[in-house]
Amino acid sequence: MKISSLFQVQDRAIRALHLTWIAFFITFYVWFNMAPLASSMLAANDWLTRDDIRLFAIANVALTIPARILVGMALDRWGPRRVFSVLMVVMALPTLVFAFGETKMQLFISRLVLSSVGAGFVVGIHMTALWFKPRDIGFAEGFYAGWGNFGSAAAALTIPTIALTVFGGDDGWRYAIAMSGIIMAAYGVFYWFAITDGPTADTHKKSRKTGALEVSTYRDLVLLVIFTVPLIGILSILIYRVQMMGYIDGFVATICYASVATLVVYQVWQVLRVNLPILKQGVPEDDRYPFSSVAALNTTYFANFGAELAVVSMLPMFFQETWGLTPVTAGIIAASFAFINLVARPMGGRVSDRMGNRRFVMLAYMLGIAIGFALMGLLNSSWPLIIAIAITIACSFFVQGAEGATFGIIPSIKRRVTGQIAGMAGAYGNVGAVFYLFIFMFVDASTFFFIIAGGALVSWIVCFLWLKEPEGGFGEEYVLSSVDQEIAAEAERKKEAEAELALIFHGSEKVALAEKGNGLTVTARFKDLDDLKTALARIGPTGNQQPAE
Repeated sequence: MKISSLFQVQDRAIRALHLTWIAFFITFYVWFNMAPLASSMLAANDWLTRDDIRLFAIANVALTIPARILVGMALDRWGPRRVFSVLMVVMALPTLVFAFGETKMQLFISRLVLSSVGAGFVVGIHMTALWFKPRDIGFAEGFYAGWGNFGSAAAALTIPTIALTVFGGDDGWRYAIAMSGIIMAAYGVFYWFAITDGPTADTHKKSRKTGALEVSTYRDLVLLVIFTVPLIGILSILIYRVQMMGYIDGFVATICYASVATLVVYQVWQVLRVNLPILKQGVPEDDRYPFSSVAALNTTYFANFGAELAVVSMLPMFFQETWGLTPVTAGIIAASFAFINLVARPMGGRVSDRMGNRRFVMLAYMLGIAIGFALMGLLNSSWPLIIAIAITIACSFFVQGAEGATFGIIPSIKRRVTGQIAGMAGAYGNVGAVFYLFIFMFVDASTFFFIIAGGALVSWIVCFLWLKEPEGGFGEEYVLSSVDQEIAAEAERKKEAEAELALIFHGSEKVALAEKGNGLTVTARFKDLDDLKTALARIGPTGNQQPAE
């Protein structure tokens, strides 16, 4: 795929790519619409403190973790078009509640719920994978993610002006946030009608189970359980922080900790419930995939995207205090870390496409991150500012490129469960952000950078040991197993059965065939009793025949 291909909007795949990155851009704009308005919020509301804003910032990434897991499951069942549209419309509600909240608790709860909008990233990853072939997927995913992710920087650049200049007054920040939510909801409705799940109706492949990710071996099952625990367990950090700030007392905190523990146990049970019957039955050789690769990519996204989210929150203050810069100058320099997204992330995917070895590219980028943050840990006021900026930009280049390389691999691991794999890896990015932001409460900036460098190095080791080159990663089509083909054939038989049922129940408004427990349930809806009797009369003469299966 050439860069010039991006301008060929008459191509349905390119058009889908642009529609999807714009959706992602809007969700990220809404997700990060608070930080640029923090000073306006404090000035307009004397009942808010800086500690409240810091708490809202942690809440802003907290529920993104479980949301990405749940959205990943929803994707494999309902497809990205429906999921993205519904997510944008529904998340407009907590946006409006936050915009017009009058108490700390209203702002905290609405921001916590709104953090789920960050799951939009996973949806677009799956949609893009449905439209592009394996040989082009790295660049396509990188472009989608890089330009969509720029929504956070766009919010920082534009929403203060909208609040202060377009609306003005003490409530300008409220109207600016509300407007972003309304635009998101409107685009969600438009997206529903503007795109399809891939070029053909059967492009979207449903997984057999949506309660948890399928694995191929008992060893992989153990790994999945291990990597499932932090996805919910990390929320304990948020509970600790909320309790320390006095929002909740010890009794409520205990209930919250118990709830987190219950959710962890439930999710582990779901993993076992889904996978044990599959493993006992035996997984066909051609349907197996290495979950160790998924685990390795979880660590890469923890170490790159998690680091990005954490670093952008502290980088302006780091430059301001270390070199004595003004807040505006420090903010502009720090923004370069996000601006690199426009180029570095698509390039990371493109390099992954062109090198012919996605594993090597991933290893190279993670090593670059480790070296980059180690150099940032050495920075102090004795270093020339221009050198510090150059190191920051170079480090950001490896961070964003590694993010693109991560999702250049994911769609080729196992086509049928791409949504769940993307959801888990994406969630680990937020696990990394929450973990690193928590660590930053106890260390200085230099130590913080060294810790991030250490995290990247650990990820490099894990990738070296576990990451496998995906099968068919540069092919014309994705590799489909015998199980994939059976699922597709079953879906076709279901369509045929529903068509036959529609003839039998002619006159009904809707006929549906659904799996319920160990059997099938037929649902037919009639306008009134007369229509039902008419349909039963048609069935009556043939009542001695065997029912259709």
